Amino acid sequence: MLRLAWRRSTSRNSRVEPARLLTAAFLGAEGPQQSSGGNVRCFRQIPHPPSDKSPLLHPLPAYCLSSPVYISMASGDEGSSSSPHKHTNRLADEKSPYLLQHAHNPVDWYPWGQEAFDKAKNEDKPIFLSVGYSTCHWCHVMERESFEDEEVGKILSDNFVCIKVDREERPDVDKVYMTFVQATSGGGGWPMSVWLTPELRPFIGGTYFPPRDHARRPGLITVLTRIMDQWQNNRPTLESSGERILEALKKGTAVAANPGDSPPLAPDVANRCFQQLAHSYEEEYGGFRDAPKFPTPVNLMFLMSYWSVNRSTTEGDEAIQMALHTLRMMALGGIHDHVAQGFHRYSTDSSWHVPHFEKMLYDQAQLAVAYITASQVSGEQLFADVAKDILVYVSRDLSDKSGGFYSAEDADSVPASGGPEKREGAFCVWTSSEVRELLSDVVEGATGSATQADIFMHHYGVKEQGNVDLEQDPHGELQGQNVLIVRYSVELTAARFGISVEKVNDLLASARTKMAEVRKSRPRPHLDTKMLASWNGLMLSAFARVGAVLGDKASLDRAVQAGKFLKQHLWDAEQQTILRSCYRGDQMEVEQISPPISGFLGDYAFIICGLLDLYEATLQAEWLKWAEELQLRQDGLFWDEQGGGYFCSDPNDNTVLLRLKEDQDGAEPSANSVSASNLLRLSHYTGRQEWLQRSQQLLAAFSDRLTKVPIALPEMVRALMAQHYTLKQIVICGQRDAPDTTSLLAAVNSLFLPHKVLMLLDGDEESFLCQRVPALSSMSQQGGAATAYVCQDFTCSLPVTDPQELRRQLLDGQTETQSE
Repeated sequence: MLRLAWRRSTSRNSRVEPARLLTAAFLGAEGPQQSSGGNVRCFRQIPHPPSDKSPLLHPLPAYCLSSPVYISMASGDEGSSSSPHKHTNRLADEKSPYLLQHAHNPVDWYPWGQEAFDKAKNEDKPIFLSVGYSTCHWCHVMERESFEDEEVGKILSDNFVCIKVDREERPDVDKVYMTFVQATSGGGGWPMSVWLTPELRPFIGGTYFPPRDHARRPGLITVLTRIMDQWQNNRPTLESSGERILEALKKGTAVAANPGDSPPLAPDVANRCFQQLAHSYEEEYGGFRDAPKFPTPVNLMFLMSYWSVNRSTTEGDEAIQMALHTLRMMALGGIHDHVAQGFHRYSTDSSWHVPHFEKMLYDQAQLAVAYITASQVSGEQLFADVAKDILVYVSRDLSDKSGGFYSAEDADSVPASGGPEKREGAFCVWTSSEVRELLSDVVEGATGSATQADIFMHHYGVKEQGNVDLEQDPHGELQGQNVLIVRYSVELTAARFGISVEKVNDLLASARTKMAEVRKSRPRPHLDTKMLASWNGLMLSAFARVGAVLGDKASLDRAVQAGKFLKQHLWDAEQQTILRSCYRGDQMEVEQISPPISGFLGDYAFIICGLLDLYEATLQAEWLKWAEELQLRQDGLFWDEQGGGYFCSDPNDNTVLLRLKEDQDGAEPSANSVSASNLLRLSHYTGRQEWLQRSQQLLAAFSDRLTKVPIALPEMVRALMAQHYTLKQIVICGQRDAPDTTSLLAAVNSLFLPHKVLMLLDGDEESFLCQRVPALSSMSQQGGAATAYVCQDFTCSLPVTDPQELRRQLLDGQTETQSE
């Protein structure tokens, strides 16, 4: 019923139907029939999905091929460009790694901007909009097969104004046209191909197109020819149909509350969200579908928050087991890089074994937070180790010397054995002979004179013939190769070879170190060195929160460096504007494009969240002050005064046709979800009651979605829960670096407390906090020792100076209270 209700709520109605008919007319009867969801072909190497959609939400998952515009994908790898270049277009002047990948196509590419729009209007030509990102496998394939094709390039350049967009630079443009593609074809993904009128109205769209007809399916040349014919002979139909679709989308995507509306009841919404997640949960290996499987940290964080207020119930117990089992199985699986740390994008199978090998910054950030939270909840060292492991990878491979974080590492690279073609996973996989040669030493005392390789191969599931099933390797790229996956506990491996657990741990660690050295000599995958404000905000949260829980100074220092980077390179102090992105230059310096791209809602929301986490980790008030400034600016730019909630981009930008409020927590949490929490936290730090009210208005605007399909917004459900249960104010009075203060802070940070704000008062009555919340000035140290106060609902507990007493007070909430 949920699936049916969702299908009916996504504007797939008669107002959108002309696009389906139009698509069929362009592509002809020989194209595949529209699927109702049962006959959908899926592939291991696929266009990267726009978000990790719940199966309850999407009748046709975005990573599957089901519509006439989703052509079956040919095998192949990104080729290297020859030098000197035969062709060079305007993209050569861009900074985006994705745009630069297309700078030498025989296509007259324009970046998104007024020059391209004016050309389309002046020459009365349709626009061909191509959207992707630099680590997208099928973007590489389409670039090599179609955009490097001379015939395709001439047709495109002569008859269309061709615009190339990096979706990570311009998420506003991507969201609008992806909404169109998903609504009119039932799926989506990258590369995204959309045809627009000179007024930027879309009239047909799809994803990957091969250059020529293949297997009874039309190629790009056929599609372009038919569009040109329709543009000349049937243009009024194109334009009117596109206009009707756009109007339907404006109505179907509207999110608003009526004046006086209240948010829905948090316990009811949270219980429904839990039930929907439990219904889609896969019990054997964890996760929320059979295959492919995505990490979905937003789901895991919700489950741990749900447990925190339902600890004594069977539902609470089930929720925490779902979260911890999923995190454990992911950590043991092949989606986790056991040699060089970090996590790949998703698993193509149900057991987390064979991944899509791309690594994204936003995954590392959210998973680090999820794992350190699991360590707080469970006390298991495994989870803390994985969180640290992720930060090691990010610090080593995704960090710029300026303090910023790079966006992604590609899935594809040239095999160490050589050859011109890149292969997915080549940097990461192993043959059994490579392992045996590298780990040939006999282990003293081991059963049967076993070598280090024997023990390693047993533990990590390495097979002589390779351990990747054919169905997970449709293009034969992983034939004979092994993806490391933990098959046995250390205790079972030790028993199998008759040696101690300690010795097995040492052997495995030594083996991984040797293999990491070998990996360094292999050709590396492409690194996208674009630095995005929003993803850097997420990573700032990760370093701050992991550093706080572990008391790790290096992580906290790295978090502070990231905060300084954001202020120096992605904040225009003169214009009081966050900038979306900056770039690593040829001389390793930080560069900016001119004019720079202004930040979007997600950039503000994620940075503000990161700054609040950085304050709680370091208790340096400068970060709170900047968070307050950014929230005021976010309100001025994006807040919807009529309907509540925030628009994703500047509503005054007339080149963005839909004023969207993203209503799904997917691969990244939605910016509205994060903003709901930010506003609540900031209302406590600043005393601004209007931000508490604004948070409530935001939640009311999403009321319908939260009530009917809360699984779509688990991060927003967490914010709704925080509103309902109210935040604890934990106030520590003491000197920031004094040992007694540090001990109290360690007690707080050892616990998962999703509904709290942490504050430090150091005796300065002119401090930021005392100025914003005068009531705090009445709190002071007791007997000269660092002292903690826990306040909630206008009452405070008796002050405590003992860390264990504070811990007990936070855990049971049953302490004496006195009037604040």
